[in-house]
Amino acid sequence: MATKRDYYEVLGVQRGASADEIKKAYRKAAIQYHPDKNPGDKEAEEKFKEAAEAYDVLSNPDKKARYDQFGHEGMSGAGGFGGSAGGFGGGFTMEDIFSQFGDIFGGHFGGGFSGGFGGGRSRERVNRGSDLRIKVKLTLKEIVNGTTKKLKINKMIACDQCGGTGAKDKSSYATCTTCNGSGYVTQVVNTFFGRTQTTQPCPTCHGEGRIITTPCPKCHGEGIVRGEEIVEIRIPAGVGEGMQLTVSGKGNAARHGGVNGDLLVLIEEEPDKELVRDGNDLIYNLNITFPQAVLGASVEVPTVDARAKIKIEPGTQAGKVLRLRGKGIPDVNGYGRGDILVVVNIDVPSSVSASEKGLLEQLAQTEHFKQAGQSRDMNIFDRMRSFFR
Repeated sequence: MATKRDYYEVLGVQRGASADEIKKAYRKAAIQYHPDKNPGDKEAEEKFKEAAEAYDVLSNPDKKARYDQFGHEGMSGAGGFGGSAGGFGGGFTMEDIFSQFGDIFGGHFGGGFSGGFGGGRSRERVNRGSDLRIKVKLTLKEIVNGTTKKLKINKMIACDQCGGTGAKDKSSYATCTTCNGSGYVTQVVNTFFGRTQTTQPCPTCHGEGRIITTPCPKCHGEGIVRGEEIVEIRIPAGVGEGMQLTVSGKGNAARHGGVNGDLLVLIEEEPDKELVRDGNDLIYNLNITFPQAVLGASVEVPTVDARAKIKIEPGTQAGKVLRLRGKGIPDVNGYGRGDILVVVNIDVPSSVSASEKGLLEQLAQTEHFKQAGQSRDMNIFDRMRSFFR
């Protein structure tokens, strides 16, 4: 499978480019590779689609922020997080590109396209359904290993009686007389720079080129009804609180058989009882007894999938940090995995018996315990600094 090019590279702009600079760069690329200028050129067609895909992401603040943080991985997932790996916008056609970004071209190419992309036929406007946003709670284990969720989503779905067309049958249409079936009307406006031609969706048929004469009795001509759908969502390992994943085409259905909206999945983390997340690392506070700290011990600590044994060296001090490498959370982009940091705390009893008190008083008079407080020249902050050097 071919490696996708960086979207900024596709449009030839820097990462800090403004919205206007991105729009101008896309317009330049779109005109260069436009099908009317490159009839039958498959390479130009692919570059035209590639530029449209890049502009679709970089012109959208939410998608752009996600792409800047996670790259192409942040835009792909169950059916594609934003755009699929196979093409623009998770399955959009050439007509979808013109429908969504047609205003970019201004009067350069009129209201339609040819050159093998429709054979000179005027294009129809493609309706798009609205997006849906849901929240999904994940356990720490699901975040570390990745998971697949099956969710029942209440949404607008295509009418099963008319197949989403909104018409009672195939004969229930008439050509729009306002645009003569093109779906668009062209206006010529005199400006300071001269005469400018603009193309807008037809106000009568809303860009569809035809009108319904006999609507479907179930959906009343809309082509969509309220319903529900079981959606399977693949969530990659390493996602975090507040991250948003986009499942293309699983939002609300569109009127008259158009393109479905997207399903936006907002990630929420369920707090773990033992492990605390810090980026891709996990922190565990280990309480040991005073004898264990002095004599050393072998103790168990939790990991995500099981428990692991670690060795406490004799003379371990409170605040010492032990590292279990590679036992933390995978990076969402696949760049390694975090660690588990075990922070040692010494559990001091709040009360002791008379016999225990006597033993402690005896120990306090021994040579090693008298010197213990003088032999430690690093406090807890010094030990933490030395750990991270």
